[in-house]
Amino acid sequence: MILQALTDYYQTLVEREEIAKPGWGPVKVSFALSINEQGTLEQVLFLKSNQVKGKKLVLTPQIIELPAPVKRSSGIASNFLCDNSSYFLGADSKGKPKRSLACFSACKMLHETVLNGVNSPAAQSVLAFFRSWQPEQASAHPALAEYQEEIFAGANLIFSFNGRYVHEDPLVCHAWDTYYAAQDSGEKMVCLVTGDVGPVEMVHPPIKNVPGAQSSGAALVSFNAPAFCSYGKEQNLNAPTSKFASFAYTSALNHLLADREHVYHLGDSTVVCWAQNGDPSYHELAAFAAFSQSEFYSFQDIESVVKALCSGKPVEFDQSVLDPDMTFYILGISPNAARLSIRFFFFNSFGVFLENIQKHQERLKIVKPAYDTFDFIPFWKLLGETVNQNTRDKSPSPHLAGDVLRAVLTNTPYPATLLNHVSLRIRAEQRISPGRAAILKAYYLQNPNSEVPKEVLHVSLNPNSTNVPYNLGRLFSILEAIQSAANPHSNTTIKDRYFNAASSTPAIIFPTLLNLAQKHLKKLDTGLQTYYNKQLSQLMSQLSETFPARLNRPQQGSFQLGYYHQTQARYEKKEEK
Repeated sequence: MILQALTDYYQTLVEREEIAKPGWGPVKVSFALSINEQGTLEQVLFLKSNQVKGKKLVLTPQIIELPAPVKRSSGIASNFLCDNSSYFLGADSKGKPKRSLACFSACKMLHETVLNGVNSPAAQSVLAFFRSWQPEQASAHPALAEYQEEIFAGANLIFSFNGRYVHEDPLVCHAWDTYYAAQDSGEKMVCLVTGDVGPVEMVHPPIKNVPGAQSSGAALVSFNAPAFCSYGKEQNLNAPTSKFASFAYTSALNHLLADREHVYHLGDSTVVCWAQNGDPSYHELAAFAAFSQSEFYSFQDIESVVKALCSGKPVEFDQSVLDPDMTFYILGISPNAARLSIRFFFFNSFGVFLENIQKHQERLKIVKPAYDTFDFIPFWKLLGETVNQNTRDKSPSPHLAGDVLRAVLTNTPYPATLLNHVSLRIRAEQRISPGRAAILKAYYLQNPNSEVPKEVLHVSLNPNSTNVPYNLGRLFSILEAIQSAANPHSNTTIKDRYFNAASSTPAIIFPTLLNLAQKHLKKLDTGLQTYYNKQLSQLMSQLSETFPARLNRPQQGSFQLGYYHQTQARYEKKEEK
């Protein structure tokens, strides 16, 4: 299903003229070898340009549409009209001259095969270059002197003739298309992607731009050891994919991964998404709803569009009419040794995805302090609440990221690991951030538990709740406020010493805290004493005479929400004053 969806997307992109046709693809190029009619190298053209990366300007190779490069591991295989100095010049800085000469011979043979008989001055000049070039004299050639170190280090090269790139010549392009289409050698089988009978692609093109994977690209489909094969089949004959399908799905996925503004990261997973019709407005809107905030639209503008789509109405957005019934795909991939693994793959109508995300965001709504400027909690921030932000590696658990996204997009119960990770962080830090409180609230709304009734799962403080753990959390917040009022310059509060014990064994801790509060109250003026005594009396009237001996995990969640709500109510009053 994944390969079929990507192949269909490739065909859509070809129709929209947004991607290269079969046999062509984007390649990073640093230099062009300018040659004359006799094939003599006259000069080297510098093709890099300054690109902004982060806060710096970095010299970056140009990305040019060229004949599709082959996948190389350790063998010798030449590319057409674009390759490194080992193949074009027969020289490099690797210290293996015999191999460099073998690479040059392979490259020469390929160009002789493709361009032989092509009645084009550009084609004939390339053939003349390979026939006259002397690899042994490459290091002394004056045209290479200025950029020799970088060229010999492995930068990609192309040819230029009479002020025009050779790969732009129509006759040369036709010659390559003819050659590429004729490469149908190999066993013919039924393609599992298209259903057509034809030669099987033994080695699929690489997938690039996946963090953590090999920089030269990694395989999504591969059989590189006997243990992965069966019935005597070798390599990709075990999962036959035609030449066109393998090129199509890899080109489509590389196209998605190259668009850095619409590639997202959850844990070790790289996430891409696309609509069946190829309209980028769909993933632009989905990106805002799920992953981040938009730089070009206000929250109110986006919210109105999302609500209309969730109700099943077509909406105009970014000069496109969005159909809520349009099929939408979300793919998460992660590096795994020499290949890529699929972390998750979801597809549904665009409107259903948005509706499920909206329900998730509604569950997360909670009162927040003034400094929290997020209109909603995106996935990256949500998962960030499950890890220690003081460590070097702040990546959330890979499995947790996929499980949470699956629960949100399918509107199913959240994984228990989400609650476990958040509870561990609260116990370790004795701190309930707005994000962690929101996760507790959303978790128990979606995963109902009798110990956490809906009366404690409000957006803000519920003063009428009769839930004992919730009111114990409120009581702890008030006792902390009393201590802070009595000792305003203290760097620590009772939360730092007693929060975990109070939320798990209240019968042991609260009598001590109440006695301590009476001593703190004596330090306050009459007005504050009256104010806090009134709050204590109201809460104590809602609690029984004896405190519970122990609170289980769900009850501790109620306690934590009660503490958070009461604390935020306290801060809100300070802000109003």
